[in-house]
Amino acid sequence: QVRLVESGGGLVQAGESLRLSCEASGRTLSSYSMGWFRQAPGKEREFVAAINWSATSTFYADSVKGRFTISRDNPKNTVYLQMNSLKPEDTDVYSCGAAGRWPPTRLNNYNYWGKGTQVTVSS
Repeated sequence: QVRLVESGGGLVQAGESLRLSCEASGRTLSSYSMGWFRQAPGKEREFVAAINWSATSTFYADSVKGRFTISRDNPKNTVYLQMNSLKPEDTDVYSCGAAGRWPPTRLNNYNYWGKGTQVTVSS
């Protein structure tokens, strides 16, 4: 069993930055691809970014490419999402997940989820 806890969300103005963290406990993350998804109330979870277990491959949604960077620190069992040049449309609850199947861009390939952290970007 893997327990994931996100942190780092908050309220920022457009153009500012935030860094989200996702810390795992209960089992090492090194065998999982990891991803960040976001979800607005009443909508489906939307893919944001993913990284494979060795951090040699990363994937991004077109809407965040060039602004967001995903990274991981396997010894610390932590995954990060650096979000720069934030826009009001980035406002959502951001959740991290651990994917046991490939590719990590697909929601159904995820085995474990955190509860999420709120990101709010004001204009």
